[in-house]
Amino acid sequence: MLNQQELFRSINKCIDDFDFVSARRYMEENMELLKENKHHLRRNARELFNFLVNNTADPITRQEMNIIYSINNYASNFNIRGLKIMVKNNIDLVLREKTMPYLNEDAKTILESMQVINR
Repeated sequence: MLNQQELFRSINKCIDDFDFVSARRYMEENMELLKENKHHLRRNARELFNFLVNNTADPITRQEMNIIYSINNYASNFNIRGLKIMVKNNIDLVLREKTMPYLNEDAKTILESMQVINR
């Protein structure tokens, strides 16, 4: 385990050397410490840290991907009844920002016309 100053120095050096894998490993192992002391990181290291914090929180699970696949399938086949049931039972998933890239154009169009989502 590195002490705090060595940790910050190591992360900043990894970023300077374009060794993002090592920097990410250091950051993931010391997430709580870095949240409190991220001001010790240089700008590029802070950007990577913010990216990790924003993208590792609440990832989409395999089960949720299956639900999204079903929503896309119902929308592509224009099965509005099935789509409404899936949306009603999984509204929190549909409204999450991270879900949007996984929805196909048919699903986005139908959900927008149903006023479930806004593009």
